[in-house]
Amino acid sequence: MSTAPRICPLCEATCGLTLTLDGTRVTGARGDWDDVFSQGFICPKGAAFPEVDADPDRLRGPLVRKDGRLQEATWEEAFDTIAARIRPLIEEYGPDSVGIVLGNPNVHTMAGALYPPLLIGALRTRNLFTASTLDQMPKHVSSGLLFGDPFAVPVPDLDRTDHLLILGANPLDSNGSLCTAPDFPGRLKALRRRGGTLTVVDPRRTRTARLADRHVAIRPGADALLLAALVHTLFEEDLTDLGPLAAQVEGVEEVRAAVAEFSPEAVAAACDVDAGTVRALARELAAAPSAAVYGRMGSSTVEHGTLGNWLVDVLNVLTGNLDRPGGALFPLSATSPAPRPAGPGRGFALGRRHSRVSHHPEIKGELPLVALAEEIETPGEGRIRAVITVAANPVLSAPDGNRLDAALGSLDLMVAVDPYLNETTCHADVLLPPPPPSRSAHFDFAFNGFAVRDQARYTPAALPLDAGGMDECEIHARLILAVSGMHGAPPSAVDELAVETTLAKAVTQEHSPAYGADPKEFAGRLTGSTGPERRLDLMLRLGPYGLTLDELRAHPHGIDLGPLKPRLPQVLKTRSGRIELLPAPLAADLPRLRAALHAVPAPGTLRLVGRRHLRSNNSWLHNTPALGGGSNRCTLQVHPEDAARLRLADGGLARVTGEGGTLDVPVEVTDGVRPGVVSLPHGWGHDRPGTRLAVASARPGVNVNQLLDGSRIDPLSGTAVLNGFPVDVAPTPS
Repeated sequence: MSTAPRICPLCEATCGLTLTLDGTRVTGARGDWDDVFSQGFICPKGAAFPEVDADPDRLRGPLVRKDGRLQEATWEEAFDTIAARIRPLIEEYGPDSVGIVLGNPNVHTMAGALYPPLLIGALRTRNLFTASTLDQMPKHVSSGLLFGDPFAVPVPDLDRTDHLLILGANPLDSNGSLCTAPDFPGRLKALRRRGGTLTVVDPRRTRTARLADRHVAIRPGADALLLAALVHTLFEEDLTDLGPLAAQVEGVEEVRAAVAEFSPEAVAAACDVDAGTVRALARELAAAPSAAVYGRMGSSTVEHGTLGNWLVDVLNVLTGNLDRPGGALFPLSATSPAPRPAGPGRGFALGRRHSRVSHHPEIKGELPLVALAEEIETPGEGRIRAVITVAANPVLSAPDGNRLDAALGSLDLMVAVDPYLNETTCHADVLLPPPPPSRSAHFDFAFNGFAVRDQARYTPAALPLDAGGMDECEIHARLILAVSGMHGAPPSAVDELAVETTLAKAVTQEHSPAYGADPKEFAGRLTGSTGPERRLDLMLRLGPYGLTLDELRAHPHGIDLGPLKPRLPQVLKTRSGRIELLPAPLAADLPRLRAALHAVPAPGTLRLVGRRHLRSNNSWLHNTPALGGGSNRCTLQVHPEDAARLRLADGGLARVTGEGGTLDVPVEVTDGVRPGVVSLPHGWGHDRPGTRLAVASARPGVNVNQLLDGSRIDPLSGTAVLNGFPVDVAPTPS
């Protein structure tokens, strides 16, 4: 028996684990008390790591479709098939005949961070779809417009704030999102112990809401109206105080004029929150010694998601809490490029091109995932004929999975990088499974950019690859070679080219640690036994702290880089070099929000919201027996008043109808949802044929996204509306 450290890849909290190893098996997982960030915290997902790692349904080798059926194949056969079939498609129909779909688990691995940008570049396709347009894209858009950089996302300084206002987030179950914080529950409890205030705005009385000093049970989808009323109140009652931020902000008076109509009295009916409560929220926020406003899924995947995310940071700015300790700060990852000098940048643009069929604007290089099916189905020049998915299951995660299921079945070629034969990958012609997480090294490139404390941690693979297995980074490198016409070249060539390209740019930038250096000499300093390790070492050396891979290896529990620090104005990349508080695209979208003031639902109208489970993460973990049961159930939560009115019985079946379809689902009567709201969790529906998910298919649940037809989106971000949409509910006919 032995132990090994491993950063948990199963949610955004990135907790440190100590794995117990018996030969080539992981037999236990506990919190790593020496981890500089998580300090021993572990949740049920982390504790289930051994079961996730050893899932018998995980694919251990590639599958290739022959005679209409997926069959086991060698790695050579798999990549030969890809190279032989994709190049003719590209040569005949062009690079846009290939679409790429990146799923949420993609950002939880080193390979997922390092290689998809190279894959996109190799293919030269403009048809990129990711889970961002089912999730956090509104935040990227609002940050891009405000700060000039879509990745400049301020996070609440949880450990030092005096007042935290949370909208549409349930971090006690989700463990946090766009706010990487191991032991989020403990940090919220510590806030209250030190005399701070926690306010939660959510139509459900979640575990987080039950912990709060104040819970505001808002009508779903009305978050942006409430936030606009808070901004209005700050101006009306002369409660704004930008402090040192004032010199770095433009557009304050324009915002004052823009929210003039959104008084607490004006929004009260649409939000179903009385004006006195709205004013109290604004006053408490302004009076706190330090405060932060934080919004997530419930305020993002709604019709005014981008406006809501913008208003979150408008509040942080107007109260002087942006970029100061105890407020909302910009993390600085160890692998971020060394900070450039402050000054004007290129800014952020929307809609540089549009999708072929419905003319959806491009956002951050991506098209809305709701457009994928029509881009496959619709004949004509530019039709998508091949799709490559990486850790994606859009048949369950996107609206109208039935339509996408049929569209994927019509492709000329589909390639999937995924460990499972699931509802999406069952359509693949070639399936490339990465090894279990214990066989992969780990560094959090993405989540360190959203972490509530700056730190750097690297864990090598705890166990060697199984016989016949292939490292995930090598899978990606070989895929890049296969699609780019370089099939047969050594996979190390991909990493060598990436190092060469990065250094060629870095040596010309005056703010770079490599400025003026000889690229070959600098590359010769890099350590690491693999291409990905050398690339990590390069990014660390070029980063803001000048770390190296050897230093991380010498500190297996991580290096603490300290609490978040103010970074303005250096972080700004707007054309003005200042925070642009009312960018034109947001101003142009405000009439939609004004119209929502008068869109008060008729009595008896029901709106559906999703919900998180501590023992789950979207559709990933339903095949893990240890994480089943308890509250992790696919039920329709209904308030007792609505249940009585609709004659729904607890444990009986309800028929739920939306714009995209009808579902029959067990009823759970609870006062944990407010009247007029029903709740159904996301990620279920494991009853499609052709999958290999024995545990999940035994308790499949229903796919809530089948209630949607994809027509409801937030126009600024292209994000699907997954929360706050109307449904009809009745007892299922016997």
